[in-house]
Amino acid sequence: MLDIKFIRENPEKVKEAAQNRGYKIDIDKLLKLDEEKRDLMKEFEEIRSKKKKLGKDDRERAVELKNQEKDIEKLLSEKDETLNLLLLDIPNIPMDSVPVGKDESENKILREIGDRPSFGFEARDHIELGEMLDIIDIDSAGKVSGSRFSYLKNEAVLLQFALIRYAMDLLIKKGFMPMLPPVMVKGATMDAMGYLQHGGDDETYHFEKDNLYLVGTSEQSGLPYYMNQILNEKELPIRYFCYSTCFRREAGSYGKDVKGILRQHQFDKLEMLCVTTPDNSNEEHEILLTAQEQLMQGLKLPYRVVQLCTGDLGDPSANTYDIETWMPSQDQYRETHSVSNTTDFQARRLNLRFKNVDAKNEFCHTLNGTAFAMGRMLIAILENYQQKDGSVEVPKVLRPYMNKIKKIEPKK
Repeated sequence: MLDIKFIRENPEKVKEAAQNRGYKIDIDKLLKLDEEKRDLMKEFEEIRSKKKKLGKDDRERAVELKNQEKDIEKLLSEKDETLNLLLLDIPNIPMDSVPVGKDESENKILREIGDRPSFGFEARDHIELGEMLDIIDIDSAGKVSGSRFSYLKNEAVLLQFALIRYAMDLLIKKGFMPMLPPVMVKGATMDAMGYLQHGGDDETYHFEKDNLYLVGTSEQSGLPYYMNQILNEKELPIRYFCYSTCFRREAGSYGKDVKGILRQHQFDKLEMLCVTTPDNSNEEHEILLTAQEQLMQGLKLPYRVVQLCTGDLGDPSANTYDIETWMPSQDQYRETHSVSNTTDFQARRLNLRFKNVDAKNEFCHTLNGTAFAMGRMLIAILENYQQKDGSVEVPKVLRPYMNKIKKIEPKK
């Protein structure tokens, strides 16, 4: 949520930012409503002042003023509710460094790291490899749960938990606190995270009877851990990581990446989170990105770093970098990681503040970044480390976590 004072003082900037993101937001309507609300508040205070000056014998006038007060309170409540809905609809302001563009085709490639594998044979995709190695079963999951689900078996399970342990060990050494969060959150909590607007509600699984949402990323339950708190500046930055199963409807992706485990309704993810001060959030953004790159370089997977343009940013983000990993069977890079600085956008909704050195309360800045999205990392490893006979070498950095297994051999 943006600060209403910032919107009053920078209406054109807010309009331009929304337009660059591809949204039509009626800022003039919002500001008019805000002005009406402030006029009502002024009138409300004037009535209260008059009431205080009344004598004991002015009962008739007191009743009249009390009725006026109730009428204005009702109007204020209506204005406030409408204003709040309009405020919630406004996405974050992109940083000046974010390139202006309409969609992912206009994202900015910052660097490419690692050599793409050169096979002396036709590369198999992860679906064929998974069947040959007997580690991924999509057909059985289809019978049990429907499309976009899978069973991981045998070495795929070991590989997933090896990735988890590898990432955990690196992040703990860097001072990140481990956390296992809930996978269900209240409606108000999900709303506070800023993902339900502009079609986001269609992407979530919502239990209406209980007003609970299944998380689409552990950020949605991990960051609210600190909601309604006032932290001490000396505590910041707080860096931690959450591991959870995540759930997405994949609305709007019908016919896209249906096969395989790239885009599923249920997947596991290890997510890095950070709560910090406004002065340090850009630095923390680079720290999270560096951790992602260290994880990737340890796996020796070819990747590139991309800065998202305005039209591709998520609503809460002011600046996002993606890591895209080379997928041989598709002959292209695909997103495997994302890291975003949401500035104070989510902190305002979460009422997450810190007490600065002047003993004044300020809103924190929050950041989030993928350590590993498990399905996509399994694809990247299987396809980049495949051999001619269908076997797959295990990255050296993961072998200590896999009972020293060096290679996954075909079983079919």
